[in-house]
Amino acid sequence: MKIFIDPKTLSRVKDLPLVAKTLAHGFLHGTHHSVQRGVGIEFSQYRVYEPGDELSKVDWKLFARSDRYFVREAERESDINIWLVIDSSASMAQKSVGSSHNSDLTKFQYTQFLAATLAYLGQNQGDNVGLVGLSTEKKHFLPALSGQRHYQKVLINLAQINSGGHFPSLNNIRSQLHSMQKSGLIFVFSDFYQFDESKENELVNVAASLVNNRTEVIAVQLQSNDETEFPFKGTLKIEDLETKETLLLSADQIKEQYLQSLSKFNQNLSDTFANKRVKHWPVNIDDPMDEVLSEFLDLRNRMRR
Repeated sequence: MKIFIDPKTLSRVKDLPLVAKTLAHGFLHGTHHSVQRGVGIEFSQYRVYEPGDELSKVDWKLFARSDRYFVREAERESDINIWLVIDSSASMAQKSVGSSHNSDLTKFQYTQFLAATLAYLGQNQGDNVGLVGLSTEKKHFLPALSGQRHYQKVLINLAQINSGGHFPSLNNIRSQLHSMQKSGLIFVFSDFYQFDESKENELVNVAASLVNNRTEVIAVQLQSNDETEFPFKGTLKIEDLETKETLLLSADQIKEQYLQSLSKFNQNLSDTFANKRVKHWPVNIDDPMDEVLSEFLDLRNRMRR
């Protein structure tokens, strides 16, 4: 039986290194007996030790837990660069407040935990991990490097990023984007709510601009139960976290139209990503994070078929 880590627990822990390590170890433990191969951050598969295998490839930590010998098989052609590109604009400060089973985590906090876990998995395999935080408040950039010391820098920078302001102009981040267009895997974390009727979604354009024959881009779209279920009643005061504009609305009158508009937005976003060769990974921040990682494993395997 799987035991999923409740987001409410994560919101109380607040320890980024501890959560990343716990989630990563739990996730890898769940894949040990799987026949799935190559998960994107180039996760390895495990198989039972056979005579003649190099002892250096035996996972001794797994042996200590299971009393069985497993060999870790890497399915990689070369080391890759893993980039974590994080939308830290004000809209990422949103969380569920109306749902009875909300997580107490904002989209941005959920992103921090998820990105830290992916960084842990990557550096554990010797991959280079880089970080980019995007907002008009302050831009964070950490080049893609490997090693435990660099991983600690990734965690420190992740913890220092705050959600606020707007998404920056592409011209202000062009130099960072250029350095990322090498062989690798790029995760772009956002709710992708930058859309304006007068212009295209800039963050979608950022994701699309990074795709090439050597670089794979995964758009991690974060939403919450409040957004997908709209559990509200009565009169609502809705505030745009970035513009601070407010509206007074009747929940009962707008619910059906809102859910239809959201469904249309999500479908258009998914279609746009498909057309631009960007992989789409929808994530609900009220779902257990290790369950989300398992869904990512399934997504990666479907991509490889």
